[in-house]
Amino acid sequence: MSVLVVVEPEDLGDEGAGLSVVSQEVLTFARTLPGEDVDAVLVGLPCGGAPPEAVLAHCREQGVRTLHVTPEHRLERYAARAWARVVEGAAEAGGAAYLVAAGTARGNEVLAHVAAARGVPMPCNVVAVVQEEPLEVERQVVGGAVLERVALQAEGGLAIASVAGHAVAPEPAPSPGETRVEEVAVELTEADLAAQVVRVEAKEGGDTSALTGAHVVVGAGRGVGGADQFDDVEALAARLGGAVGVSRVVTSLGWRPHHEQVGQTGSRIAPDLYFACGISGAIQHWAGCSSSKTIIAINTDGEAPMVTKARYAVIGDMHEVIPAVLEELS
Repeated sequence: MSVLVVVEPEDLGDEGAGLSVVSQEVLTFARTLPGEDVDAVLVGLPCGGAPPEAVLAHCREQGVRTLHVTPEHRLERYAARAWARVVEGAAEAGGAAYLVAAGTARGNEVLAHVAAARGVPMPCNVVAVVQEEPLEVERQVVGGAVLERVALQAEGGLAIASVAGHAVAPEPAPSPGETRVEEVAVELTEADLAAQVVRVEAKEGGDTSALTGAHVVVGAGRGVGGADQFDDVEALAARLGGAVGVSRVVTSLGWRPHHEQVGQTGSRIAPDLYFACGISGAIQHWAGCSSSKTIIAINTDGEAPMVTKARYAVIGDMHEVIPAVLEELS
């Protein structure tokens, strides 16, 4: 009995790219499941090529027994149903009892296809195993404000679930070993490839890689006051080697681009330190920052939800507090 993890690399076009942070997190999470071995499956390698050495290095570090790939060149472009066929093939080849992936757009979609084909349930946003016999897990619902406890049983021979981003920190396996690479052969139909990515364009306004991977994030909400009032926020982020994040209202007002948004409809972050400046802490924003290791809130309202949830809080005007912090750091 094994656990199969659908993994995603940082950038398939970069030979030096390893596994994404969330994929490393899921491999760590997979070791908490009752499977004897952890396997992985990677779809979308350019022209059926070999996996990059950095990917294999991460797999070895995480104790992956077998990395399944496919030589099918038509799968270089993303096609959820076809990718799901490969994942199913890998699950059967490795005798998997559990199938998990990061709760990314692709991870959720591919798992949903497998679950639908097998007629089994698929809980999303799982964060922890709470009981092994019978197996039960906790998952985030209501934007992360509530934890729901659900059974995760291998009905029909396979239990399927996606894991919430930053639910666990990636940790090397206690006994890392060699990872063998095996090819999965699948027979695809035209229906499998009916919906696929045909073109990829650069995203305007930047991406979220700096934000989601940052160890320090300085967030700002409506309390910043306007689009021209971010100098202190940017200065503090730069001084701490971090990134700027904002609440939904800030992007709705057009003060900052959407890719900086933290929350249920933005990015989920898990920095070591999160400064929440002038942010009330609505449930939608909390869904995106609740995994932060330490939260420092700066707010004029001592009863604001973010203030009550933060590890530390400074009650005052952020435009007075941040310059004082910068002065102390100089």
